[in-house]
Formats: sequence, structure tokens, C-alpha cells
Amino acid sequence: MTKIEFNTLVLRQASSLRSYALHFTHDADDANDLVQDTMLKAITYYNKFKEGTNLKGWLYTIMKNTFINNYRRFVKMSTFVTKSDEISSPNLVFSSTKNQGESKFVMDDIKKALDKLPEDYYVPFTMYFEGHKYHEIADHLDIPIGTVKTRIHVARKLLKKNLKAYDNGVAKPVYAEAE
Repeated sequence: MTKIEFNTLVLRQASSLRSYALHFTHDADDANDLVQDTMLKAITYYNKFKEGTNLKGWLYTIMKNTFINNYRRFVKMSTFVTKSDEISSPNLVFSSTKNQGESKFVMDDIKKALDKLPEDYYVPFTMYFEGHKYHEIADHLDIPIGTVKTRIHVARKLLKKNLKAYDNGVAKPVYAEAE
């Protein structure tokens, strides 16, 4: 039997193969893919077919084995590949990488925003940021505690305005605004 004759016989089995594939997949698109894989394997390995044997049975065996192998491959891949919805925060730390270039740009922008602050706001804000208490800042600058709090508040507002590009629209928790 020539390869062309064999290919013609295989193509004639397409409709019965499609019905058999639906038995496995229960989905028309997946069934068409399985038929295509089966026919490709049959045509590729036509020299393995023994003339005089049951062609339909041979094709069904190829289809069954193809389906089983694809299923096993899918199950194996599913166990190794975690879907993004299933990744917990601790696992993200190990899988993520730091982009130092982006961090440098952010830090440069923060430094520029801080440099734009008038000195009356810059000094109390940076002291507070470094961990000093309100009364320590007030004593150091020889100003009332209320003035220190006001200047720090205004400095935050100015920084927020100057760094608006980094506001990603995420709602901030209520405690972030409280002092």
C-alpha cells in the first residue's frame, strides 16, 4: 500500500475518530485536537501499520494512547506549575526579584521632593522620620509642639503632591493618615 492510499484510508476514518474523541474529551475543540494528533501520528508512522489488520482499531489505539499521554503530561505539569491565584505572599518573596534600577529612580524622586521642601518643613519632617519624638523636635528647634505637628503635616502633604506619580490609586488604610 502506498503512502497516499494509506493517507486516504486514514482521512476516511475522521468522522468515526471524532466521535470516539468526544467520548474522551467531552469537548468539541479538544476532540478535534485529539483527532488531528491521532491522524498526524498515524500518517507519520504509517510504516508501522501492518497491511491486512484493522485500521480503525489501530487508529483507536493511537488515539487512546495519545489521550492518556496528554492527560498524564497535563497532570504532571499541573503539579509543578502553581497558578497565580494559589501563590501565597510568603512564596512570592522567594519567586520575586528586586529591581535596583527602579528603586534608584524612586529614591531619586523622593530626594528631589524632599529638597523642594522649605527648611521650616524639611528639618522637623526629617527629624520625625529619623525617629525623634515631637517634644524632642520642639526642644531642638525651640518651637511649640503644635507647630512641629503642623509642619510635619504640611511636609507630608507637599511630599504627597510632589510624588503624585507614585500614587497608584490603591485605597490607603485609615491608620496611615492618623498621627
